[in-house]
Amino acid sequence: MTSPYEVLGVDPDANEAELLEAYRQRVKETHPDQGGSVEQFQAVRDAYEQLRSGAVSDDGTSTDEPRASSGAETPSEPDSRPKTVTVEYLDYEVLDDHGWSLGDDDLFERARRADLDAETHGRFAVEPGETLLEAAENNGFAWPFACRGGACTNCAVAIVDGEMPPPVGHILPEELIRRGIRLSCLAAPITRDAKVVYNVKHMPDVAEFLLPASRFEKTYSRQRDR
Repeated sequence: MTSPYEVLGVDPDANEAELLEAYRQRVKETHPDQGGSVEQFQAVRDAYEQLRSGAVSDDGTSTDEPRASSGAETPSEPDSRPKTVTVEYLDYEVLDDHGWSLGDDDLFERARRADLDAETHGRFAVEPGETLLEAAENNGFAWPFACRGGACTNCAVAIVDGEMPPPVGHILPEELIRRGIRLSCLAAPITRDAKVVYNVKHMPDVAEFLLPASRFEKTYSRQRDR
């Protein structure tokens, strides 16, 4: 059986920075639109999660002692999330059209006064067990995504108000996390109300981690239509 170290192409003594760099490289190499396959892509993600959790020893076998992770990447406790979260959303693509900036203090007040359609601005509920991306889709919105596994930034959102902890096993560098960028495919806000700007995938630095989305979107669409 191939060990997670072999899947990522790293030595057993690799540190967290080396693991993350190898992970970023391998998800690009194994993406179906880059000559890989969905199975290879998922294997890379699984390998990274195993190594990040510390559930693998140096010889590639399982261990009962998980590796400690940084507080910024620790998932929130299940009981800390309200039963239903109300999210107000805004499409990043319309900011330039109106002369708005992501840093505007009154950004959402401006959006409420503008004549925007429901796809661009509005509110929806995130139910328990849903990620933000799933909630958007369950409310009829086609937000961008690619891998649905934290290995790219296609589904990235910017948190303007509220809390949405970054999950374990994501590709986001610390700089983007500090700027409030999160991946909607893996997590959801934990505060009762939140404001997010979605479709921020083309922001500087965020676009660096994009992947072609076509094959994953088609696969997911077929699964939903069954």
